[in-house]
Amino acid sequence: MTDRIMALVAFLVLLGFLGVLVIGVPHIDLIVVVLITLLLAGWDFWKHSGKPDSEM
Repeated sequence: MTDRIMALVAFLVLLGFLGVLVIGVPHIDLIVVVLITLLLAGWDFWKHSGKPDSEM
């Protein structure tokens, strides 16, 4: 459970950083790259957060 919370916090920090970047430098190519980055990071978070923790 703690891993999922930390992953969510990390995703939100990434979202905040990239949001400030897009607001500070509003170029269309940068916005496209940021959107692709957020989609990939969001998909990775969604894909791995739903699985139960594996026991090793």
